Amino acid sequence: MISTVAASFYGFRADLIRTLLNQGHEIYALTSEYTAVDLKKIKQLGAIPVTYNLNRGGLNPLADIIATYQLSKKIKKIKPDLVFSYFSKPVIFGTLAAKLAKVPRIIGMLEGLGYTFTEQPEGLTKKTQLIKKIQVFLYKIALPQLDQLIFLNSDDPKDLLEEYSIKVKKVEVLGGIGLNLRDYPFQPFNDIKPPIRFLFIGRLLKEKGIHEFVQAAKLVKEKYPETEFTVLGAIDHANLGALSEDELNQLIQSNIINYPGHVSNVSEWVAKNHVFILPSYREGVPRSTQEAMAIGRAIITTDVPGCRETVVDRVNGFLVPKWNPEAMAEKIIYFIEHPKQISVMGEASYQIAKEKFDASFVNQRLIEFLEEVE
Repeated sequence: MISTVAASFYGFRADLIRTLLNQGHEIYALTSEYTAVDLKKIKQLGAIPVTYNLNRGGLNPLADIIATYQLSKKIKKIKPDLVFSYFSKPVIFGTLAAKLAKVPRIIGMLEGLGYTFTEQPEGLTKKTQLIKKIQVFLYKIALPQLDQLIFLNSDDPKDLLEEYSIKVKKVEVLGGIGLNLRDYPFQPFNDIKPPIRFLFIGRLLKEKGIHEFVQAAKLVKEKYPETEFTVLGAIDHANLGALSEDELNQLIQSNIINYPGHVSNVSEWVAKNHVFILPSYREGVPRSTQEAMAIGRAIITTDVPGCRETVVDRVNGFLVPKWNPEAMAEKIIYFIEHPKQISVMGEASYQIAKEKFDASFVNQRLIEFLEEVE
């Protein structure tokens, strides 16, 4: 298994790795961003950690070619029957390295298309357009080498493969990567009294919809000042579209949002809020929304790739147009004025999470893809 960030193995792949190990497979976990603690955690899972070099964000072709060649030598040494890579750069360079190492079967998984494929209200910058062109060029080289490519939602293959005429031998759509429902137990509300509480979880980035969330909160507070809006997520100082520290402090001081800072007990915060909101511009299938659904929360999210996989409009919440805080405010007010619907839609969320996002089912399906005999 080839990834970049080591934490992804024990954070999001632990159940998959354990299941594969129980079936008698041997797993090597290749990571390019790690600490000694990370490598220890991978070992504790039962996988064998292997480190390699890859600049996750860089655009240096020579460095990438050298890194791909070095990675192919590491793969050759292991002699795997199958290479499974996920995230954009590992899918590109891991696939090419596996091909060089003559691996019998190569599978990739794109959990989303990333920020270069995310529409912005003012259009993509020249730099982002250039990066996207390079990315598409690399996909055209790497993806045809795969035996199978897995996506999480049905929009991504259209926006990548169809749009850019990229031929891939076999394409599958998995749905969300799922979660262990035992870690997010269903917690329904017995009685809902004001103030109604709304929760946003995500990095405070423009493309996560933080600005629209804040605008909607301001609009709602004009009519229902008691309503509570909580934001969980870190500021990304390097990102130009991120919410700034000054803006955040102003919002806290003017009582528009609650901001508890970094918290480790996310599921407890989900449980004590009534409705979960994610106004993102594009996702693979958002994990935060899956967690909120498992706990039994009604959802307001945008009608965009990935997000729309989590909501059946008017059943477990509402889909609203992207970049539209007024539409979001309207749905927030609906829940304030119809509090019984919070419980009804929250129950529907829980049922959908059980059907679609239970990691044991999702992993079984993923394993079927991995074990398919050509």
